[in-house]
Amino acid sequence: VQLRESGPGLVKPSQTLSLTCTVSGGSITTNSAYWTWIRQPPEKGLEWMGAISVSGSTYYSPSLKSRTSISKDNAKNTVYLQMNSLKPEDPAVYYCAAKAGLGYRGTPDHGEYDYWGQGTQVTVSS
Repeated sequence: VQLRESGPGLVKPSQTLSLTCTVSGGSITTNSAYWTWIRQPPEKGLEWMGAISVSGSTYYSPSLKSRTSISKDNAKNTVYLQMNSLKPEDPAVYYCAAKAGLGYRGTPDHGEYDYWGQGTQVTVSS
């Protein structure tokens, strides 16, 4: 399974960020997977942002919940991240990751996930 993130590399403050995670080599509807967005700001650790399950249930970090939305399109085998009202602290490399099977803990730990994308850099600047 391969994951590939895409989206605008530059977003203005207060605007909306929209990222796409395109999945190939497997279906996003199988393996009880949790499709997750994780980010890493410059010189900081990984931050778990949220996830969407195979059934479509969503889970968000409390600190980001008010302005984050994760969705998916099963027909396109794609997962989406939308974040509103971008702030100066939002620049980061944004990753899509997936854990198959049971035992999802919703952490930013690299070892929890079976698949990772290569990440996409997002800069916030006017």
